[in-house]
Amino acid sequence: MVSMTEIVVEVKDLYYSYNSQPVLQGVNLKIRRGEIIAIMGENGAGKTTLIKHFNGLLKPKRGSVKVFGIDTRNASVAELSRKVGLVFQNPDHQLFAETVEKEVEFALRNFGFEEEVVKKRVEWALNLMGLAKYRNRSPFTLSVGERKRLAIASVLSYDPELIIFDEPTAGQDFLQKERIAELLNLLRTRGKTVIIVTHDVEFVATRFERVIVMSQGKIIGDGSFREILSNSEILEKARLLPPQIVKCAWLLSDIGVPRDTLYPEELVRKIEEVIRR
Repeated sequence: MVSMTEIVVEVKDLYYSYNSQPVLQGVNLKIRRGEIIAIMGENGAGKTTLIKHFNGLLKPKRGSVKVFGIDTRNASVAELSRKVGLVFQNPDHQLFAETVEKEVEFALRNFGFEEEVVKKRVEWALNLMGLAKYRNRSPFTLSVGERKRLAIASVLSYDPELIIFDEPTAGQDFLQKERIAELLNLLRTRGKTVIIVTHDVEFVATRFERVIVMSQGKIIGDGSFREILSNSEILEKARLLPPQIVKCAWLLSDIGVPRDTLYPEELVRKIEEVIRR
């Protein structure tokens, strides 16, 4: 039984800096098991720096980060990685094997899975991400989008409890974005906790229960996707453009269309209601 109240990530007063330049400034955050969360914000807002604390790649300069109750300062990346899977924005930062198949096998073998389990999970992950036909090719002969999907497959194969994606839709076409959306639904049904760092506002608008917005190393917004994506002040501060439907709703708000309208069918219905008044 998955407990939706269990806190899997707890960040308290987190500060971090690169070369004396502050990147995270007093971040406080709790993430519960089973949540599907988007973290958004401008370049340099601190999003990637924050998520690198969740698997121990970075350690707090001040404050604390606990993941599944473990203080990350006292745990190695190897320990945390069994529970926390991180897919980097640039897939070339984590791909190194001779073939696509060996890339997906690596973590499974490293974590000591039995051979039969390795084969089943590799097959499942390759098929899920549409890469089975490339199993014997070098990862570096694939397109950027295919390499991104390979990086995702290599993490999904060992079934971590918390899965973090850094800009997974960048470089993906519509069909591949839909594949990622289907993946999110699958992970949701499995009770996984998922964090996605993204600039893709349109992708976020229909798929995330909770959206966190960062700017200049601080969290400036944390709420439902409807609350965040209809808040012009937060979006402007984070330099994020609202979804097209929200833009239309804002333009029509003077005649009575709610500013938090997010879906095309919802916009049509609200306009019809205004006309009938």
